[in-house]
Amino acid sequence: MQRIYMDHAATTPTDPRVVEAMMPYFTEFFGNPSSIHGFGRAARKALEDARAVIAQELGAEPAGVIITSGGSEADNLAIKGVAAALREKGRHIITSSVEHHAVLDSCKYLEKQGFDVTYLPVDANGRVQVEDVQNALRDETILVTIMHANNEVGTIQPIKEISEVVKARSKALFHTDAVQTVGAIPVHLDELGVDLLSLSAHKFYGPKGVGALIIRKGVRLESLIHGGAQERNRRAGTENLPGVVGMAKALELANAELPEARPRITRLRDHLIQSVLNGFDHVRLNGHPTERLPGNANFSFEYIEGESLLLNLDLQGIAASSGSACTSGSLDPSHVLLAMGLCHATAHGSLRLSLGKGTTEEEVETVLKVLPGIVEKLRAMSPLYDHVRKECLTCTRTK
Repeated sequence: MQRIYMDHAATTPTDPRVVEAMMPYFTEFFGNPSSIHGFGRAARKALEDARAVIAQELGAEPAGVIITSGGSEADNLAIKGVAAALREKGRHIITSSVEHHAVLDSCKYLEKQGFDVTYLPVDANGRVQVEDVQNALRDETILVTIMHANNEVGTIQPIKEISEVVKARSKALFHTDAVQTVGAIPVHLDELGVDLLSLSAHKFYGPKGVGALIIRKGVRLESLIHGGAQERNRRAGTENLPGVVGMAKALELANAELPEARPRITRLRDHLIQSVLNGFDHVRLNGHPTERLPGNANFSFEYIEGESLLLNLDLQGIAASSGSACTSGSLDPSHVLLAMGLCHATAHGSLRLSLGKGTTEEEVETVLKVLPGIVEKLRAMSPLYDHVRKECLTCTRTK
């Protein structure tokens, strides 16, 4: 059976060139970067060289690259770290209702510590309105955290416009979760106008278990992990040297290949979206029609449970998802889709197909060939769909 991977938003396969770059740091240059002997110095040089590459690719300073275990830790460090450092200046934070749970749960944690959090609504396409950010700002606002693009529906937020409002109207810091955008679209600290930016290597063909928080010079943070002076006392623990080297290589490759990869993936995505919208009834595209990630296609099929769709696709060798991999064990409908105004029943029927640089036209066509039979079978088992179909037939006969 042909196996087709349509879940690149959850994770990506590690590029063989990245694996090759990492290998020497498992066996040959295995020293602890904090050790002062020759083995340690060689490891330290590799770490700082990789840090410099990451900084250059994102328009940051090497000193502002804090190595983490991934995007979730980077989000936690940004939000909790800023809150702890600036709590004497204010205790108000602004975020959106469609953030990743690493952001939402960090904000909920801070609410229990006496902070006030404003959760901004989104429109039907999942976009935050700039004027809502402006209206929510207060004198005591210390942090605004809005994701660059949504991991479920792919909507890209107007980060630069939001940043301009935040900087003009307040002294708050601005953080963006860029886990889904780094390596997929151009990301540059100055162009976005943010103070803190989170990323994760495994989203752009790097290794799992390593990420970074990028901060501007002068940003104050309190550490979440104590026990060592690593990362300039901002994140204790021996650095994952092979992972950091791999992350730097993956980012370098992703940005270099972006001019060719992005339009190709976008073309495949648009073909997939139009084919589904034209080929099915009772289906909707979730997310912004144009301001969306190149590889993201998120649909809601009415009268079908998303989990049943996924299981049937998997039986055909097609890997997809219904939303965030971090909430795949939950039976609750997507908080993102509910925030966009979908009812519970429609939100339960979501399907996310996310394409990557290895996705082929033949794979997309296979998905489009297999999907109708699955949808037809599942709807045939749905009493609600049967009722709707009979009503439509009655209306047709009446006419």
